[in-house]
Amino acid sequence: MKTEKRQSRLNLPKTALPRIYRIDAEIASGKFPNSDGLARMCETSVSTISRDIEFMRSQLFAPIEYDPLNRGYYYTQKTYRMPAGFTSAEDLLALGMAKSIVSLYMETPLYDASVNLLESIIAPIASDGNRDWLENRIVVPKIASAKVNPDTWKIVVAGLKDNRVINFEYLGTWDDDYRVRQVCPYQLLFDSGVWYVYGLSQERKATRIFSLSRMKNISLCKEHFKLPSKFKYSESAGDSYFGVFVGEEKMQFSINCYEDAVIYASERQWAADQKITPIYEDNTDDGITIEFTSTQLNKVLKWVLSCGCCAVPQKPQKLVDQWKLHIKEMKKQAIK
Repeated sequence: MKTEKRQSRLNLPKTALPRIYRIDAEIASGKFPNSDGLARMCETSVSTISRDIEFMRSQLFAPIEYDPLNRGYYYTQKTYRMPAGFTSAEDLLALGMAKSIVSLYMETPLYDASVNLLESIIAPIASDGNRDWLENRIVVPKIASAKVNPDTWKIVVAGLKDNRVINFEYLGTWDDDYRVRQVCPYQLLFDSGVWYVYGLSQERKATRIFSLSRMKNISLCKEHFKLPSKFKYSESAGDSYFGVFVGEEKMQFSINCYEDAVIYASERQWAADQKITPIYEDNTDDGITIEFTSTQLNKVLKWVLSCGCCAVPQKPQKLVDQWKLHIKEMKKQAIK
């Protein structure tokens, strides 16, 4: 039997693991699922489901039969569940990490659906004594998050799915009150506990980013829109990775980092064209210069300010000027 499990582990398609566990959960529930229903649930084709079931029968030895009367599959052994023996340590690690990451979505309607899906996958593994590994040994600490109204979420998702314009009242960062917006939603974005919709603002005739938590009175318009060939947020962010923010101008950044900021800056990839050099010859202990291009001026400014006195911007001049202005204002606040 050990040989059989080892062979199964080698032959199991990595991408099929979550799908196979969902099939197992549906069959074990006694609901007699058929290929069409399983394909819709797993968002795949009937032929793929058929291959998965054949794999479960031939290599995992699952006692699956088809009941013509109930028009669906069932286990001839009622207590049977898929074993975790063919699941590698890497698969367990991935599942544990996935469940931990899902906690970041706790304040959105996505959370319940994600947890239910993962539980259907984890259930047979947990019976093999792995739940402690999955739940207590791999942890993503919680972060402050913004709540999203379930109705807002549903309408935004419907707009994305059907390419329909959404209408809502919105409180912008610099607005005194809510204003009506009409947006062609392109993508949902997630950053630091907050969900955003990225799309074309019909008032501005330009792409903008809106926080779902600051929307109210949202509705789905009858008007459809055509998704442009270049609609992805990543194509507008200037190939840098400072979170959700898009500026109109791509700039060359240069920042000197000292002490704690040296490790913080150098251990991460902040941009596709990032370049790090020592400030003083070949000695990085005395400081480094990080250079990259980005359109995310405001996000880079926050990054520099978060490093305190250990990060000093060199260019562009816009960044230097804003950095000095913030320091001046903080000094005013400190001596009050």
